[in-house]
Amino acid sequence: MSQNALDFTGKTVLIVGGSSGIGNGMAQAFRAHGAEVHVWGTRASAAEYDAGEGSDLTGLTYHCVDVSKPDQIDAAASMDRLDVLILCQGIVRYDRAEFAREGWRDVLDVNLTSVMDCARKYHPALSAAQGSLIIVSSTAAFHATVGNPAYGASKAGAAALTKSLASAWARDNIRVNGIAPGYVKTKMTAVTFDDEKRTDHVLRSIPLRRTGEPSELAGAALFLASPLASYILGQTIIVDGGLTLN
Repeated sequence: MSQNALDFTGKTVLIVGGSSGIGNGMAQAFRAHGAEVHVWGTRASAAEYDAGEGSDLTGLTYHCVDVSKPDQIDAAASMDRLDVLILCQGIVRYDRAEFAREGWRDVLDVNLTSVMDCARKYHPALSAAQGSLIIVSSTAAFHATVGNPAYGASKAGAAALTKSLASAWARDNIRVNGIAPGYVKTKMTAVTFDDEKRTDHVLRSIPLRRTGEPSELAGAALFLASPLASYILGQTIIVDGGLTLN
């Protein structure tokens, strides 16, 4: 094993959902460790993102791909080799919209179906590189999400998919693992953290008494993609400041 197991120089990384939030933190961490990093987002160009939204696309190669549309995934650029694929896409629908058929379908399409679509597309490239696939789910996979049944179901499905693909694709020299974030301040969680009472309730439920930072999720991704995790397969690492201990 290299003395610097976290050196990704010469490696190619693709992060779906890497244009902002947790995925963007992971993208910048891999770039800082030498990787060539590609990210997918839904806006027409990188110029449409700004730092105030948790986006830093400096040094990253941006691609506009809407994963809610399977034809866009199919049409996205292929790769001969891909060392790391991180699937960090995700949406949520508030105001009980997920109880309706349309809301339920929209969330499942992005949070679960597109995960399989992306994994399937890059299976040959990952196999050629003996690469690592990391599926980002959520601690919502492990507890009730009263107002968001589709979100919770989709994330539980993503955690289960991690195990299934890990078992199925190990013979293809692909290591599949996952990460389940707890509360992190992003665009998607603004509805919680823009409300003082909700924020206080969240912080009291976390033993560390603070939310996570995208960089702290990035540390788990770097580890799982590195030789340090060469014998870890099918695991979803919970990174939540102790939230699920309660």
